[in-house]
Amino acid sequence: MNGRDAERVEANEPHSRVSIAVESTLACQRRLFQLEEGAHFLNCAYLGPLPRSVAEAGMEGIRRKCSPTPFPSEEFFTDCGRARERFGRLVNAPPERIALAPSASYGIEVAARNLPLEPGQNVVVLGEQFPSNVYAWRRQAAAHGCDVRTVDRPGPPPSAALWNERLLEAIGPDTAVVALPHCHWTDGTRIDLEAVGVRAREVGAALVIDGSQSIGAVPFDVEHIRPDALITVGYKWLLGPYSTAFGYYGARFDDGAPLEETWISRRGSEDFQGLVDYTDEYREGAARYDVGQTSNFILIPMLIEALDLILAWSPANILEYCRGLLAGLADELRVRGWAIEDDEWRTGNILGVRLPAGCDLAEMDARLAEARVYASLRGDALRVSPNVYNDASDVEALRRVLATVS
Repeated sequence: MNGRDAERVEANEPHSRVSIAVESTLACQRRLFQLEEGAHFLNCAYLGPLPRSVAEAGMEGIRRKCSPTPFPSEEFFTDCGRARERFGRLVNAPPERIALAPSASYGIEVAARNLPLEPGQNVVVLGEQFPSNVYAWRRQAAAHGCDVRTVDRPGPPPSAALWNERLLEAIGPDTAVVALPHCHWTDGTRIDLEAVGVRAREVGAALVIDGSQSIGAVPFDVEHIRPDALITVGYKWLLGPYSTAFGYYGARFDDGAPLEETWISRRGSEDFQGLVDYTDEYREGAARYDVGQTSNFILIPMLIEALDLILAWSPANILEYCRGLLAGLADELRVRGWAIEDDEWRTGNILGVRLPAGCDLAEMDARLAEARVYASLRGDALRVSPNVYNDASDVEALRRVLATVS
């Protein structure tokens, strides 16, 4: 993109005049999507829309499967390798450290089953963390005589600085695993993963991160954060299809046991004629943790196309674009007394708004639906999550609805 794209919408209300500005090195990409005309989809944290080219990659995969002649056996591996390479570039990780999974819960279960726990140890999680990164640890902790130590939010926003302090305090000599998101799924509250990583390494604990609400829209560097495992789904901020996910697994997992014993995860599986020569050796790296039938000839090409788009836009530019969309709205609602986390403690791609006391959430949901404004009520927060297909008119439509709430 050349220069800086700027867009400004001015809203007139009887007692206010609000200006919503969008400034970014990245222009609105709505033309690359097939969103419903007149709808204001501010809900990428719920379900990322497929770009047109990603949908076409899936349709091409369907066409090839309809008549698989020719279909060389190496194609069971080539696109998987491309997907690992793209995701590795996105998070600055070696492709051999990347596994292909169907969901975040699958990838987290791999980590949970392969990290040793001893009686009396604990696993640290956040309060109201997404269940995929909680249930697996509860089961493993119960099986090994361990505790799940939950660090609850200390109060309504802004409270993230104190929350992060208490999180660090909860990580002690008896902590075996710290299982956290990059940002909280209900409102985008940022976790200081760099500080958490330092503390975890001090006590010898493993750090497992669910990046499903940030990877793709927020820069992430594995070499900088140094997690032991990083899991993220493909259907939200990666703008890919459902039933896709990635897992980065560090050195702690080099000799681990996969959830499935698949033929394709074994050394030499490229030789289809030799598959009758069974082996106990796995392929190099994290491929041992791949889900069965990982060579999905429809979903994997879609994922590659989506990753190519995100790499071309770059998460830094996407984040800047989202921040520009949300900045004016956040400032206005703070003035009105609505609870919003401080900007420095939000990842920036999600705005969580705590509605005023006594507000009827069902009525709010109905007003949003009537205006064809799509956001999510999560916990006690209204979660707003735009992406590059949104522009200032979408945020203005949301603002008009919120302006009716006393």
